[in-house]
Amino acid sequence: MSPLLRSTLPLLVVLALLLPVGIYLAVKKVPPPPVGKVIIPPALSVLGEMPDWSRLGAFHETITRADFERLLTTIFTTSEAWRGFIQIDDAGARIATGGAAPDDIFHLRFASDRAAMPTPRGWKATASLPPAPAGKPLDGLHIAIDPGHIGGEWAKIEERWLLVGDGPPILEGDMTLLVANLLRPRLEALGATVSMVRERNEPITPLRPDSLMGLAADAADAPDTPAALRRFAERLFYRTAEIRARAKLVNETLKPDLVLCLHFNADPWGDPANPTLVERTHLHLLLNGAYTDDEVALADQRFAMLDKLLRRTHEEEAFIGATVAEVFAEKSGLPPFIYPEGATHVRPVNGHPYLWARNLLANRLYDCPVIFMEPYVMNSTIDLPRLQAGDYGGLRDINGIPRQSIFREYAEALSEGLARHYTLHRPAIR
Repeated sequence: MSPLLRSTLPLLVVLALLLPVGIYLAVKKVPPPPVGKVIIPPALSVLGEMPDWSRLGAFHETITRADFERLLTTIFTTSEAWRGFIQIDDAGARIATGGAAPDDIFHLRFASDRAAMPTPRGWKATASLPPAPAGKPLDGLHIAIDPGHIGGEWAKIEERWLLVGDGPPILEGDMTLLVANLLRPRLEALGATVSMVRERNEPITPLRPDSLMGLAADAADAPDTPAALRRFAERLFYRTAEIRARAKLVNETLKPDLVLCLHFNADPWGDPANPTLVERTHLHLLLNGAYTDDEVALADQRFAMLDKLLRRTHEEEAFIGATVAEVFAEKSGLPPFIYPEGATHVRPVNGHPYLWARNLLANRLYDCPVIFMEPYVMNSTIDLPRLQAGDYGGLRDINGIPRQSIFREYAEALSEGLARHYTLHRPAIR
């Protein structure tokens, strides 16, 4: 069998129970094949659907072979495993779709070096924006704010809850929503139209852990304990079903030009009621890319990878992200987070210390460019007192230093970063 069509199904089923949730793998159950006919079911992510590969036809002759190979090998993959599913020559790429028939191949035609067709996209790139009114550098831009996680009563299930001493509990979903509500008027004052992906501490998905127990059991290749299946179902709820529901809202209803995914980072803390604290803090921004070998082997993720590559979202994410990161670092004083040497699930971007490519569900599924923020460390001795202090105006003494509310610092740094980017890179109305 050719490497292009080599089946990875047995390995994927085993890995389904070994990998961290967020890249859980599974195959969909299919009816028994007709007598005398063998059907190989496509390898898909949990809750993933077989993609409509014909949609990539919109990108015929929009990218040269050189650009396609450069993006594929330096940003979107982490090894040579993609060669088992994608074959390239001067005319185009032959891509395995994951279908049952040997000829289930999508052929993408490359552009010549001299005449590439325009890239179809449903979002406005910086370079396409008309001159902006004075003081309104975000004029004409539609931004969606996605406050990460859910918070509220769901925070413990999400494992984004910790408690230190007599201070208030730290709930990431509550804090990202607070930042979002501070950020929205700042972006609107700069001229943007702003949509909120989430406006309260409730999930977007109608699914709940109870309704996902059957799927959790189906994804297991051996009987598991009820408690383990329950945890699996909970993770499918908040890490998979919830993000997919947000992506559907963003792509089909909001249709923004840019999504800002707001998060707070954390180091492993162990027991959330008695968490391990660390003496460091940092910042990094995540752009879509760095698909692992196992992810490239999944039909839906392989399609999403190529869809993102061909939409040219990476260039826009890196373009905006560089300025946002620089301004955020200036305002917050946060050093860059550096992934360990040899990490196989990330790639540095353009040598920029704050920008990393990583394949997350949100920055993969959203059609437009995504800036995925990961500032501060929730269980840091530096940041925790500021988080426990809540939001406030002016300055407050935190560990002997007058400090602004960490939530206002977040919102102001992000809005100022966007303002600087668009001020620098689009003309103003004179």
